Amino acid sequence: MTDSKTISVPFVDLLSQHQPLEDELMIAIQAVIHKGDYILGQALADFEAAFSAACKVRYGIGVASGTDAIALGLQACGVGEGDEVILPANTFIATLIGVLKAGASPVFVDCDPRTALIDLAAAARAITAKTRAILPVHLYGQMVSPSALLDLARNHNLLIFEDAAQAHLAEREGYLAGSIGAASSFSFYPSKNLGALGDGGMILTQTELIAQTARSLRSYGATRKYYHTDPGGVNSRLDTLQAAALSVKLPHLSTWNQQRRLIAQHYDDRLHRLKSYGVSPIENQSQNGHVYHLYVIRLTPSCPINRTTLQKALNAQGVQTGIHYPIPCHLQPAFQSLGHQPGDFPHSETLSQEILSLPIYPNMTHTQIDRVIDLIENQVMEAGSAQFQPIDSVA
Repeated sequence: MTDSKTISVPFVDLLSQHQPLEDELMIAIQAVIHKGDYILGQALADFEAAFSAACKVRYGIGVASGTDAIALGLQACGVGEGDEVILPANTFIATLIGVLKAGASPVFVDCDPRTALIDLAAAARAITAKTRAILPVHLYGQMVSPSALLDLARNHNLLIFEDAAQAHLAEREGYLAGSIGAASSFSFYPSKNLGALGDGGMILTQTELIAQTARSLRSYGATRKYYHTDPGGVNSRLDTLQAAALSVKLPHLSTWNQQRRLIAQHYDDRLHRLKSYGVSPIENQSQNGHVYHLYVIRLTPSCPINRTTLQKALNAQGVQTGIHYPIPCHLQPAFQSLGHQPGDFPHSETLSQEILSLPIYPNMTHTQIDRVIDLIENQVMEAGSAQFQPIDSVA
């Protein structure tokens, strides 16, 4: 029997996900090879229809990446030069780059420190006469409140464009991620809940004109071959081979999401005892609608061990972790020209110093989960110079 103390836990394990599907994946890939339609082929059209239907949205437009899905999606919605787009400071840099590539001006706002989601009250205060759109990020697999978003958009005549890169089939208040606004963007980066075998993304929309414009923009601005009507067009198509692989994986997505929820629940149950030691998971306000692309904890100031020390200790024992994200967008060196300073968005800045992402992926075993938690408990207790009490004796 394997000693649990020797078990390594990767941050992501794509091999265990792909091995059971290997034959199906090879058949799907070979079918594309035999047909030879590598760009805008039938498998792409089939996947666009299947994924948009799964999200309860009419149209899907496959593009080369999640970043392009934001940029081209905003352009297709008519957002561009002279328009301000409100977005959270604590997001992956692709959200910001997508806004800039669309030609719009990014306006950052802070987050709710409990959920790490955009603070909609702060967003309301940031609205100006130039504000055209709000870009909520459904971070870590949890949606921003649809009802609150829709109220804000109606009250201020804003377009909603969702960044759902981490929220495939997430739900909240009866809505699926990607179905709330004028359009939305998804990423199929390999480690996502639904990941390709390379890069890829998709724009979803309920509006035919937005879909038509997005299809044109992804193919050099052409409405038909060699007939180019949009000077903002680029070369950004989801490869047919990637779409074929994603079509094999899509039927398993709901099961994989449920496995992530069960892993998160196991983490929640066992980490609860460390709350008094300053270890606190990011709050789930959407119950089973959360799809846990990432499981993120906070090491608050009352925690006796700092994040760097804990992360190094876990890595030394074969447990990989991540930080999503260590530098908020407004403090990234490449974007100093936006004029922000430390202290502008304090919740985002504080979270960036406290958060730690733990391993979570389908097929992760209870032994692996317990290994992660046991090591965290040991490190926290040792750092606090306290002997851990058995759970039966904890009030």
